[in-house]
Amino acid sequence: MPDARGDLTWIPAADATDLLAPSVAQAVGGGAVPSACVAEIDPELADTAAFCERYRVDPEASANCVVVCGRRGETVTHAAVMVLATDRADVNRTVRKHLGARRISFADQAEVEQAAGMTSGGITPVGLPADWPVLVDSRVAAADLVVIGGGVRGSKLLVPGAELADLPAAEVLDLVIAD
Repeated sequence: MPDARGDLTWIPAADATDLLAPSVAQAVGGGAVPSACVAEIDPELADTAAFCERYRVDPEASANCVVVCGRRGETVTHAAVMVLATDRADVNRTVRKHLGARRISFADQAEVEQAAGMTSGGITPVGLPADWPVLVDSRVAAADLVVIGGGVRGSKLLVPGAELADLPAAEVLDLVIAD
């Protein structure tokens, strides 16, 4: 039966920071997500569906991080949005209103990669720029363990949801589009 651990070999992230993007490794070394474990994966299988299938990880135990860009006049706000892989974030209503933005869109990937020091397909809330809010869906925060990106396509982190909710810039909200 698939679960959050799947068929991967997990080791404490603090002991294998070489598997993480530098900004993620720095955050882990600084005490963020202290219980996090890391596993090396095939970079070609970093996208959620392929990853979950190959490594037998329950999609309900995988959380996706997308970065959005909200605008109000000249003010631009980047924010990370975390929801379970089986859910869809209500970006156009809930996230936009929470950020006080008039317009919102998914952030430019090249800009995110440069600002975060991470690779597309591995973006994670751990180690993002300090001024970027991290909006964590309540279902992610309540999860025992969730799999998230390691900042690069070649690794994943296994983290208690509560530790994501405890990130310095984190705010827990109900972000999922209601069915």
